[in-house]
Amino acid sequence: MPASDSSSPGARSDPRRIRHRYKAYRSARREQRGERPPPRVAVPSFFTLMNLFSGFLALTQIHEGAYVMAAWLIILAAFFDLLDGMTARLANAASPFGVELDSLSDVVSFGVAPAYLVYTYGLHDLEPIGMIVAALPALCGAVRLARYNMSYDGERKDYFEGLPIPGQGIALVALILAAEQSAWADTLRLDTASVMIPVVVALSALMVSSIEFDSIPTPTVDYVRAHPQKTALYVLAGVLIVGLQALGLFIVLMVYLAHGVGRAIYQLGKALATPAPIEQGPSDGARAPGEE
Repeated sequence: MPASDSSSPGARSDPRRIRHRYKAYRSARREQRGERPPPRVAVPSFFTLMNLFSGFLALTQIHEGAYVMAAWLIILAAFFDLLDGMTARLANAASPFGVELDSLSDVVSFGVAPAYLVYTYGLHDLEPIGMIVAALPALCGAVRLARYNMSYDGERKDYFEGLPIPGQGIALVALILAAEQSAWADTLRLDTASVMIPVVVALSALMVSSIEFDSIPTPTVDYVRAHPQKTALYVLAGVLIVGLQALGLFIVLMVYLAHGVGRAIYQLGKALATPAPIEQGPSDGARAPGEE
């Protein structure tokens, strides 16, 4: 009789054999899934998930009719989105996983949540036009993020092609906060459909445009030394937002949008005013091919 039988119940339940088979199973699963994100991706991914969680909380507050609270939750989502990008760059943790997770979170926090906020706040009485217009931030934001992901090559640029979806979402939030909390908003009638519809359409169009908007840089010592004026402007913007809150946010966003659009108009005007080089045709004495 053999000394040991691998098919016996005792052999099958040997802890060493079970561990060996489990390790083989884990190894096969890793090969099937491919390379997993490195551990350093965990920190920026945490902030990305907090961005998404803040967007979800904003949706619940919109459902309850707490529009101001929802607006500040969307701003909180933008703060987490900012921390996500900065920590990823500082830790050199940028990865395709992080890019995709960030886009999925952004489309909720800065696409769906602001769209639902605009619809319930000022456009729900204009069905179906109000519903279609309110959906534009989510639809154009998704297109803008898909375009960005396709062109992303891992390199950090000083600008975005098209208005970033967080900038669009915060601009809509700033409009609603100004309408709710600023005395001068009654004069401009910011809470009316005649104002909100053009603003929503314009911001949505800017997201899918080719206009370049500045990106927020990583606050490193090298950047501060190389760009002292830009650094001072970003610090001033932060002071305005903290000090004036809704009004400061509204001012900063209007200046940011005006700078990007104004620069694009200037570049277009300069290009139209510059004579184009004249294409050289065949010389006067030479005959073009096929001429008699």
